[in-house]
Amino acid sequence: MLEAAILLGTFFVLILVGLPISFSLGVAAFVSAWHTGLGPVMLVQRVAAGMQSFPLIAIPLFIMAGAIMAKGGVAKRIVDFAYLIVGPLPGGLAMVNCLDSMFFGGVSGSAVADIASTGPIMIPMMVQKGYDREFATALTVASATQGIIIPPSHNMVIYSMAAGGVSIGKLFLAGYIPGVLLGVALMITSYFLAIKRGYPREKRPPLRQALVITRDGLLSLFAAVLIVGGIAFGIFTATEASAVAVFYAAFLGIVVYREMRVRDLWPIFVESVKTASVVLFLVGTASAFGWMMTYLQIPAHVMQFFLSLTQNHVLILLLVNLILIVLGMVMDVAPLILIATPVLLPVVQAAGMAPVTFGIVLMLNMAIGLTTPPVGAGLFVGCTVGKTTIERLSRTMLTLWPAMLLVLFLTTYVPWLTTFLPDLIMR
Repeated sequence: MLEAAILLGTFFVLILVGLPISFSLGVAAFVSAWHTGLGPVMLVQRVAAGMQSFPLIAIPLFIMAGAIMAKGGVAKRIVDFAYLIVGPLPGGLAMVNCLDSMFFGGVSGSAVADIASTGPIMIPMMVQKGYDREFATALTVASATQGIIIPPSHNMVIYSMAAGGVSIGKLFLAGYIPGVLLGVALMITSYFLAIKRGYPREKRPPLRQALVITRDGLLSLFAAVLIVGGIAFGIFTATEASAVAVFYAAFLGIVVYREMRVRDLWPIFVESVKTASVVLFLVGTASAFGWMMTYLQIPAHVMQFFLSLTQNHVLILLLVNLILIVLGMVMDVAPLILIATPVLLPVVQAAGMAPVTFGIVLMLNMAIGLTTPPVGAGLFVGCTVGKTTIERLSRTMLTLWPAMLLVLFLTTYVPWLTTFLPDLIMR
């Protein structure tokens, strides 16, 4: 127990003094290994092994594809397509905001990219039509979280590695129904708020314009069909699918929409590599940290602790969700996935939850974490794009969190929502 206390205590102390989480994980693992007499060589090997997994190549490529789509005009076409579908309904623009995030999440795989791409389009448009600025921004942030649930999601790739090789194809398929449910729940909330506050309806565009919008929108959405369909039917792996996504995104932006030039790709490549290097270093140090936790039998002790509190599976899963929600308030997505998965996966499996289902439940908890202070990345990007403050935005989020929590608990206790599509398509 002393060695476990040293490992976890060192990690939390380093976090509190402001050391980046990837370094905190690595230093804590090395201090614990030194104290137990293992030496540093084995942990260096674990760091290297953690970053040498072939599926991890998909992470920089999916990041790159999302950035190209944001730059190449895909976001605008998706907004127009969503406007065509739900714009005439009460609170049409609010529902457009939810629907375009559902579509864009299915091609970019990133909540932050969604906020940064569709936010500058939707928020000013909603404010101009009479919506509250804080509501427009909060809805943009909340709906953008569909990007980490609806595939492709590079966070699901990270979870797959942390969970010991859970099928990425099954995870992608499992995310569709909960992701769409999240979007629908936010649309229903927006509908009733629109009626209560008197938000306006929108006019449907003329037929010729609608046909052009439909064509462009379907071309953009075909990226999701290409990626997930190719993986589900065994045409290519998740890593190969990420490369296909990059080429398709570049084709749309440069050849079809003509909003990019070839020279615009280089800055995107550089930024994607920078982002990916941070993620991969984090994966490496988290791999060493996770190995030390397993060596010290921390996951087994945690499972015994949960089972000593209650044998009721419903309460165990509720406690796991509460822990993840609290951790999501103070930790970013990737570190939390890497730290929580090896500890909590045995607990939920003992409670009867499949690893694929837990992956989606974990993503939903991370989605809520993106929208909560003090470190929700979605909140900070939303405040920048929407020109408001964290305090005002957090108060407005109170109207949207119930819908997000409802979908989280439905997914937790109705496993069919995550198992139906993988069982149907990938028997």
